[in-house]
Amino acid sequence: QVQLMESGGGSVQAGGSLRLSCVASGLDPSEPNVMAWFRQGSDNERQGVAAVHRLGAPMYVASVKDRFTIGRDGANNTLYLQMNGLRVEDTGVYFCATGKYFSLRPRDFGTWGQGTQVTVSS
Repeated sequence: QVQLMESGGGSVQAGGSLRLSCVASGLDPSEPNVMAWFRQGSDNERQGVAAVHRLGAPMYVASVKDRFTIGRDGANNTLYLQMNGLRVEDTGVYFCATGKYFSLRPRDFGTWGQGTQVTVSS
């Protein structure tokens, strides 16, 4: 049974940085185990932020390109999202997810964490 737990959220001023982490357990080695970050703002729409698999370049939504970095460490059991140059519009609940398709579409991910709040103030 796959379980994901996010941490690292908080409140920062615009221009600041945060590093989110997601600890995964129970990943099935027979699956591609794509991992990704999503966020939900005030409209409650879940938006893909970044995704990564074991090989190749990660994928980012255009609005975070060159500001955020996604990666895996800890023998691939930990996913992180380094967020620099944060903006007010980055505010939301950030979710870690895993699935078998390399995309930024929520429907391609079947297991989700509970989320961690990121608040950016001007």
